[in-house]
Amino acid sequence: MTNPSGRRPLPTPDQAPSFRERLHNLRHLGRLVAQIWRTSAPLTSASIGLRLVASLQPIAMLYVGKLIIDEVVRLTGTVAPGPSFADWWESGALSPILTLLAIELTLVIGSDLLSRATGLVDSVLSELHSNTVSVELMTHAARLDLMHFESAEYQDRLERARRQAAGRNALLSQMFGQAQDIITVATLAAGLFAFAPWLILLLPLSFIPAIWGETRFNSLAYSMSRWRTPERRELEYIRYIGASAETAKELKLFGLGGFLIGRFKQLAHTIFLENRSLATQRAGWGALFSSISTLTYYGAYGFIVWRTITGDFTIGDLTFLSGSFLRLNSLFQKILLGFTQIAGQSMYLDDLFSFFEIEPTILSPAAPKPFPQPIRQCIVFDNVGFRYPEAEDWTIRNLSFTLSAGETLALVGENGAGKTTIVKLLTRLYDPSEGRITIDGIDLKDFAVEDIHANIGVIFQDFIRYSLTARENIGVGRIEDQNDMARIEDAAERSLADAVIRKLPQGYDQQLGRLFKKGRDLSGGEWQKVAIARAYMRDAGLIILDEPTAALDAKAEADVFSRFKSLASGKTAVIISHRFSTVRMADRILVLENGRILESGSHDELVALRGHYAELFELQAAGYR
Repeated sequence: MTNPSGRRPLPTPDQAPSFRERLHNLRHLGRLVAQIWRTSAPLTSASIGLRLVASLQPIAMLYVGKLIIDEVVRLTGTVAPGPSFADWWESGALSPILTLLAIELTLVIGSDLLSRATGLVDSVLSELHSNTVSVELMTHAARLDLMHFESAEYQDRLERARRQAAGRNALLSQMFGQAQDIITVATLAAGLFAFAPWLILLLPLSFIPAIWGETRFNSLAYSMSRWRTPERRELEYIRYIGASAETAKELKLFGLGGFLIGRFKQLAHTIFLENRSLATQRAGWGALFSSISTLTYYGAYGFIVWRTITGDFTIGDLTFLSGSFLRLNSLFQKILLGFTQIAGQSMYLDDLFSFFEIEPTILSPAAPKPFPQPIRQCIVFDNVGFRYPEAEDWTIRNLSFTLSAGETLALVGENGAGKTTIVKLLTRLYDPSEGRITIDGIDLKDFAVEDIHANIGVIFQDFIRYSLTARENIGVGRIEDQNDMARIEDAAERSLADAVIRKLPQGYDQQLGRLFKKGRDLSGGEWQKVAIARAYMRDAGLIILDEPTAALDAKAEADVFSRFKSLASGKTAVIISHRFSTVRMADRILVLENGRILESGSHDELVALRGHYAELFELQAAGYR
């Protein structure tokens, strides 16, 4: 349900994660620590060791400060050995105080060095960890099925995981800092307990309200962030198309700049108002809880002063106790607030680690059979049916046909007829919902997925224009041979991309695209020839071209397919095209409608049949007369 502005309403407090859910999410902290340790065991050990030493520094500083004050008070009550500093020095009366001052100076310098060393280690470890998480994220994403990337829900999950991959590094220092503060609290509490045990009882009054507030607002902040993931993805999308080289021409010609800016501002303002409201509430309650903490401290401080006046405590005891209580109060709040913040961060970690828990469904068998090289018999679609996840309608149903080895088969049909779905099934980007696909009598599921992809050369209409060099743009077609220039040049010559590349200032080393400095962009047809070279680079036994010449003019298309027919001799090929000048070159044509075969035959046979294909052919041919 949406509000009148079309935006979804905010989650209410009762929709925030429950205590059990927050407790359950804490399990991710162990996974995070293991991930940090995998990143660098030496740096992780160094960070822990430095913090262990630093945790003892506060109690040492306070105690040395107490001794210094008590010694100063003692010296002021003794008879002076003389009027000058030399007299005091020669008498040896200053030796204890000077020793204590030297110890304090050493502690101060050591504290600064420890802080800098810890910051350095954490900074390096944090960057390494960010890189590690990003690599693991990309590695896992590469394992997932195509259906995961064609689902809006999974796109939201991927977006949240991406944000956490770069945004949770502060949690590393926070967790280790918590351990350091806990050790410090233990030492300070022991010292305080030795002098005034009852003061510890006042501490809960100062920090419990603040903990409750932080827990509540952390949960609401997480709920809001998760709730607004679709809108944030929309913001990033508008930000991209509003300032992108790929969209610049159309935005200018259609005057879309103002429209996109207005839409971005409206959506961004909505999210801003929600965040401002939450921040305002958090600041208001935080001020109230801070006042409670301050009143508690000064109540304890006043009592310590009174006990000092009555002679129960020395001046040194006063500074030690007041300093310990103040530091303990601050650390208790910091620790408990830190725990609630870490618990809140662990909810965000769930976004990251739950993405790692998504498992692919397109898997290789335990004992895969070798892929036929070359295909000797045929590829068979045996009563194949398929519908996309969560879709009610079948994309294809009861589909059966045979593609003989060495045959070139063209698929023709209106948009949505199932042509590209057939390609996705044949390349095992999806598995059939029913029926099966065999190659030389072996079920496609019996081959290793990597083996299938390695032996099929595919170029889709929406191929990627990599902002890499021309050599790398072709080399990605067979990544293990990306440095084989002879193979790259041969693939470019086959696809007619060599003429395009020879005109570039740096030839095969020319950076393509305009994303990076000195990059050269290509026309749509030139890019398409480079993309087709990737299929030739693979030199696979099965070649699939999905609308491969959509950006080429008629002459360039004829040249490409004339070359293709000669080079594809002995190979099995599937071509999808709306241009009948292209599909007529195929040995056989399947005319698809609503996921079923309507007509089948060669170009001449289908024209003579005077059916649907002939009608479409005449309509297209009339446009050229």
